[in-house]
Amino acid sequence: MAFEQYLPLLHERLDDYRYRHSLAVAEEAERLAKRYGYPDPAKAYLAGLLHDITKNASASEQLQMCQRFGIILNDLERGAPKLWHAMTGADYIRRELGIEDEELLGAVRYHTTGRAGMSRLEQILYLADFTSADRDYPDVAEMRRLVDIGPMPALRYALGFTICDLVGKHLPVHPDTFEAYNEIAAAMP
Repeated sequence: MAFEQYLPLLHERLDDYRYRHSLAVAEEAERLAKRYGYPDPAKAYLAGLLHDITKNASASEQLQMCQRFGIILNDLERGAPKLWHAMTGADYIRRELGIEDEELLGAVRYHTTGRAGMSRLEQILYLADFTSADRDYPDVAEMRRLVDIGPMPALRYALGFTICDLVGKHLPVHPDTFEAYNEIAAAMP
């Protein structure tokens, strides 16, 4: 894959912080893909590179993309602009970049909320976004330790961390996040 072709577009669409973050997530996604035996580390890298492609778009631009792409936001999503870039990003990648890979598009679409039945690439991107080298938050060291153990313990911890963080801030939790957590928690001892 010719990743370099996307770098000018990312430079144009993202601020310096988000650009560096996207490169760091791409590297971590590739590392986790290799660690977890995912058969296409290059696809994981590309998903990481493009995952925040619409993140720096203004709220009005994001809403225009939702309308243009036919994305219907539910009540919770309408009140949570931080979630919009995952939805608009997946459709932007499909419609503007011509990438039709459903697995890659799903990984971008669910990299903020997770969901029940996540594919391995969705899991990898979700975790790479949590553990990329640029991340610095309480418990990042524990998250990095857990991703090296395996995806399931790391996902259970990451989803639980997200839920507790949102509840602690009195913010709503997307149902996809609860469903992902419940699925993984029920499957693990």
